[in-house]
Amino acid sequence: MLRLSNLTAGYDTVPVIFNISLEVAESELVAIVGSNGAGKSTILKTISGLLKPFSGEIEFLGKKIHKLTPHEIVKLGIAHVPEGRHIFGKMTVKDNLLMGAYTIKDEKKIHKLLQDIYDLFPRLKERENQKSETLSGGEQQMLAIARALMADPKLLLVDEMSLGLMPVMVDKVLETLKKINVEKKVAILLVEQKVQEALEIADRGYVIQTGKIVAADSATALLNSELVRKAYLGL
Repeated sequence: MLRLSNLTAGYDTVPVIFNISLEVAESELVAIVGSNGAGKSTILKTISGLLKPFSGEIEFLGKKIHKLTPHEIVKLGIAHVPEGRHIFGKMTVKDNLLMGAYTIKDEKKIHKLLQDIYDLFPRLKERENQKSETLSGGEQQMLAIARALMADPKLLLVDEMSLGLMPVMVDKVLETLKKINVEKKVAILLVEQKVQEALEIADRGYVIQTGKIVAADSATALLNSELVRKAYLGL
């Protein structure tokens, strides 16, 4: 579904990631793990068109997308849940969700997507008329994911969703992502500092250090690898 080939990207003229190659298959949940500042978020920003690569290619469903604008990429079926959530705090929960469907013109489809979201996140239905800034951190993260799902994506990019959440909420959000992946058949590329938690729900994983992929394997193999156990799990 998604293929990155020798991707180098960064900010201004300074590269942050170097020759990154990775793949995500249909209905797969893939984790990119590593420490803060390793370049994980830069990968997602480049996929979604917020950054243009210095070199390399990005292909989605057989189409090269690295020269497209962000809204063109959303239309193709990629939605991005950014680090820090970036919800519209002064808008209601429902209006935030409707913003996620801005590329969809069919009102019936939007209504159906909204009902599906409320089935998946009943708490958001309860609070649909509340200002989003009044939600708890966990609820805001759920809203950010739900807003991305309103674009009806084939691939969901999720960036550091555990940031600022209590451990119990991290587990709840991860369970929800797995449910979306399994039941909705949405492929997910998850960037996360919490290495063990991310790999426990993933099918496969990539470990990134200082902008380069240093390991790639099944999630189970990575959890048992010496590199991950020593560098990230403290074992």
